[in-house]
Amino acid sequence: MSVSVELNHLIVPSRDNRESAEFLAHLLGLEVGTEWGHFVPVVTGNGVRLDFTTIPVEDLRLQHYCFLVPEDDFDAFFARLTETGVPYFGAPGGGLPGEINHNHGGRGVYFLDPGGNGIEVITQPYEPEKRRPARW
Repeated sequence: MSVSVELNHLIVPSRDNRESAEFLAHLLGLEVGTEWGHFVPVVTGNGVRLDFTTIPVEDLRLQHYCFLVPEDDFDAFFARLTETGVPYFGAPGGGLPGEINHNHGGRGVYFLDPGGNGIEVITQPYEPEKRRPARW
């Protein structure tokens, strides 16, 4: 088993590739890259590229993407999210509407992007061995 394998990119289906890319980039404080072909890229801090592509609405299926942000960045992210007016939830599947969760000693929230994808933003990873130390 090779430890050097890394995730390079994901194709993110959307109703409108530019709208979804700009929405997520704005919320997470990331840059929208230069459109190439039918993809609008957004690169995360660990180098994974999300290539947003427009597909027919009838072909859209719910996808789930989870982003890990530093605790210190969550408040700014959450302020941008609430400014959009997009409904958010403290639990998957629309549970705990209008709330955030405090799972694993951090904070987290769920919402849908304009393309209908499920987005989760957390400050602590689920894996205990990867959790960040609490900041007091």
